[in-house]
This record gives sequence, C-alpha cells and structure tokens, in this order.
Amino acid sequence: MAAGGLVGWAVPAAGPGLAHAVNPVLGALLYVTFLQVPAAELLRSLRDGRFLSATLVVNFIVVPGVVAATFVVLPTGQALRIGVLLVLLTPCVDYVIVFSGLAGGSNRRLLAATPLLLVAQMLLLPVFLYLFLGSDLAGVVEIGPFVEAFLVLVVIPLALAWATQGWAARAPAGRTVAAAASSTMVPLMAATLLVVVASQVPKVRGHLGDVAAVIPCYAAFPVVMAFAGWAVARVFRLDVPAARAVVFSGATRNSLVVLPLALALPDRLALAAAVVVTQTLVEVLGMVVYVRLVPRLVPERTGTPPPVVV
Repeated sequence: MAAGGLVGWAVPAAGPGLAHAVNPVLGALLYVTFLQVPAAELLRSLRDGRFLSATLVVNFIVVPGVVAATFVVLPTGQALRIGVLLVLLTPCVDYVIVFSGLAGGSNRRLLAATPLLLVAQMLLLPVFLYLFLGSDLAGVVEIGPFVEAFLVLVVIPLALAWATQGWAARAPAGRTVAAAASSTMVPLMAATLLVVVASQVPKVRGHLGDVAAVIPCYAAFPVVMAFAGWAVARVFRLDVPAARAVVFSGATRNSLVVLPLALALPDRLALAAAVVVTQTLVEVLGMVVYVRLVPRLVPERTGTPPPVVV
C-alpha cells in the first residue's frame, strides 16, 4: 500500500496504465482463491440458506438503512452524493473473500454468494438511486460494466480454477501446477493492493479538498457495519466462520466495479469518480484492521479449534 501510494504520487502519469492492470490482477487473485475450494464444496454451500439470507439482509436491508442515516449529513453536492451512493450500496465480490479468509471467515460460503450478490446489486442499484436521488439521476447506471466485471472477476477465474482442479485430480503435473498457484496468494494480494492504490491516487490528489468531507463517513461505515453484521449473524444463528464472513461482506464495498460507472458520468458529476476512489483507499486500511479485530468481535467458541487459513 505504501509503495503504491508513492508510485501514484510520484508518477501520476502511470495511473491510467496501472488502472488497466487492476482487473487482471484481481482476476488472478480470485482464481487462486477459487482454487482453494473444491467445486463440490462450492456447489453444496449454495444450499446454505441461512448464510445466504443473512448476507442478503446485511447488504440490501441493513446497509441501505445505514447509508440513509449517513446521507442526511453529507454535503449537498450531487456528484459527491452520487459517488457515495454508488460505492456504499454495492457489496464487494472480490478481495473481501481474501480478507475474510485471513480472519478465519468462511471463504467457501462467500464464494458461493458472489454471483448472487453481483446480480442482486445490478438489479437493486438503480432502485436505490431512484429512492435516494429521484428519477433524474437513477438512469446513470449502465449494466455493461457489471457484466464485464462478472465475467472477468467471477466466471473466468472460477472456470479456470475448476479446470485446474480437474487436471490435478487426474495427473501429477496438474497437482504440481495447483500447488504452485496456491502458493501465490499472498504475493497476489500484495500486488493487488499496490496496483489499486497506485492507479487511483492520481485521481484523488486533485480533489483532496472536495472529497475530504466524505472521509469521516467512509471511516465510520466499517465501524457501524462490524456491529450490524455481528447482530445479523446472531439473529440467523450462524457458526463462527460464517458470522465473520457476514461481517466482512457487510463492511466491504464494490468500489473497483462501480468506478467505471462513476467515470462514465457527465462532466458535471466528474467528482463522483474521486469520491469512489477515496472509499477504496479508506476501505483497504479498514480491512487490514478488520483482519485483526473481527476474530475478537466474533471469537471462537470454547472447545472449538482455531480456524486454519491456507
């Protein structure tokens, strides 16, 4: 993160090129993540109705309520407000899986929920924008970037992971490749953070004064959602790994997917992109803290072994 910030600040001209690397690096990270969970396990987790229900409730009922409470204290600028709505109303479907796993959350269940979360936010985001902003701004959302993200970050990595698993089951060479790929998770996570920060710092630096007003909102959001996610998990009586995954899902947002939406807005709303980028920078710091604090918020029950994170 520090290296990415220095690169983005010292060589801002590299930002656009690095931005093109975000999806490939994220896709590689998710391929390695998908590789950790056998296909049969992933398919079985789709039948986990309590976890999927808890994830939908926290993201599409609790989060809009929290955003509504925040919305009334935001500055009145349209670009600023639409940027906040775009990013806070869309749950993360990519690096949340990695961060949750580092904290002992259930990667398998989050992986299974990923397609459902992405489709739900595609359908509900225009509805939420209409409710918050009115019909004049609800039409800014285009489905294209969401479909592209779904293919690049979910479908292709998942298909490649399943193909690798099938190869590993049949041949020693496949097992060697799968083991080598699995060992790259930490470097890929570091590369993702570096590329994301380096590519987005140049977009923020020219609007620091304008976006400063939303930083307290972004900082408070994961704090509120930690306790909200914990409460939802208790209502649904989830086990510890599932509860931690729900907490992470509610707190992480889909800034990397909605950024193209913000960049496609009219010139009068250009500030929205900087507002979305700012959330990314705040959230990554928050997730590093979450990895340490969520296991304390949702501790292992007495007599159960600690989670093993691969």
